[in-house]
Amino acid sequence: MTPASTGDLGWPLRRAARHHRERLAVADGELTLTYGELAARVAALGGGLERLGAAPGARVGFLGANSLAHLECVLGVAAHGRVLTDLNFRLAPAELAFMVEDAGVEVLVVDRANLEVARGLRTAAEALRTLVLVGHSGESDCVPYEDLVRGGLAITPVSPCSTDLAAISYTGGTTGRPKGVMLSHGNLLANATHNLLATGHTAEDVILHTPPMFHAAGVANVFAATWVGATQVIVPRFDPAAVATAIERRRVTLAILVPTMLERLLEHLAESPCDLSSLRNLQYAASPISPGLQRRAAAELPGELAQFYGMTEAAPTVSHLSPEVHERGLAGEEPYRSRLASAGIPVPGVEVELRDDDGLPVPAGDVGELWVRGPNVMLGYWNRPEETAAALVGGWYRSGDLACADQDGYIFVVDRRKDMIISGGENVYSVEVERVLIEHPAVAQAAVFGIPDERWGEAVHAAVVLEPGSEETELEATLVAHCRERIAGFKVPRSFDLREDPLPQSGAGKVLKAPLRKPFWSVTGREIG
Repeated sequence: MTPASTGDLGWPLRRAARHHRERLAVADGELTLTYGELAARVAALGGGLERLGAAPGARVGFLGANSLAHLECVLGVAAHGRVLTDLNFRLAPAELAFMVEDAGVEVLVVDRANLEVARGLRTAAEALRTLVLVGHSGESDCVPYEDLVRGGLAITPVSPCSTDLAAISYTGGTTGRPKGVMLSHGNLLANATHNLLATGHTAEDVILHTPPMFHAAGVANVFAATWVGATQVIVPRFDPAAVATAIERRRVTLAILVPTMLERLLEHLAESPCDLSSLRNLQYAASPISPGLQRRAAAELPGELAQFYGMTEAAPTVSHLSPEVHERGLAGEEPYRSRLASAGIPVPGVEVELRDDDGLPVPAGDVGELWVRGPNVMLGYWNRPEETAAALVGGWYRSGDLACADQDGYIFVVDRRKDMIISGGENVYSVEVERVLIEHPAVAQAAVFGIPDERWGEAVHAAVVLEPGSEETELEATLVAHCRERIAGFKVPRSFDLREDPLPQSGAGKVLKAPLRKPFWSVTGREIG
């Protein structure tokens, strides 16, 4: 049995506090804490939740930007037997209300920027009774967050085990309803172990947390970094100038960026150079990268370049494209050059197979659905037994991604059976956007898909068939406004094809997106981004 299968999420911080007590743990702007200080605050957080009446197993939400409080909740809520539901503050209030109600969130920790939304959620969601405000300043209807983490020796008598539920992380649904991915203590510790093996974190590392912590990529390294006692630098949200300054000032050695962030950082550095020589490992993840950006990053930034591929259901890491492949491939050496378009090979501890529609393995070079197995794979979907049964089959997770592999097992993702778009690192499920578009009286049919975009990797595009007699004047702007009222801004189509002819359909009446998508992607030489 591996160590990751036997522990709880309090283990990494307990180890860091014991062996690296005086080492710098966190830098959040001017605020810094040692691991001893961080451990004391996280211990008090558990007692604070108990005083609020959040019993073991209760769902505790977080709604806000990256911060010390956010990190403490990631480290402490599950470690004290509660279940963290980390919410994407970019979502529309109606989307957030569904998640809070669906998960039964009782306590919501919120920063000031999202307080009014949180108040609306408390009105909309029956179970939500307590708001905890980060940066409290006299709001009578909120509990000050600092009251929770400065409550003395208030460690709760809860000892979670590896199979206990630790987090519910919402992802888009193919039916239009978000699904709560249930991750256990063992899932998240296994992911930390796999990342430690792939990256080689050490106590000497200084890690920059740039992607939002509500995102799987944003917390993928938190427990790994904590386990070894590395310093963790927090920026509230991505800003290229702030990221460059943080790397230079804190001598960051390891950073994780979505490709969109990577491109904006390079643009900033071209105008305002900074000393980034401390970087030893730069990871990109969460969305596809263009070959041009890949080359620029390797040429213009110090340190090694590595790619990670995964999904929330795998906590999230599945595969890794190593620095060696980047270095040798970008130098033109085969087979490494061809493998630069791949998602790498499975990280140690994760197994991948490509299977046909009958669930049988396909030969090297043939396309099949990517199935994943390992201790990092989710428990299932919260309150979704049928969707859980469809996704988890015989100990394997059916990812819905279609891929092929070469003779050495390098994975090339070629399409998404789930019809998902990844734009700027955010997952957009086309069926959700289509459902909103169809609600508009001028729309008879809608097909939503991703098209190549230099900045975002993929941009949301909508092919819309108009109802007879609909006026096209300013209709795009009208549809954009219609969508913005109902879904998050990053899901709103950035371009439209307004048409009178019906969309192409199969014999069974299903809209065929491949011919709609092909003209956009054929110039890139890839089926998807």
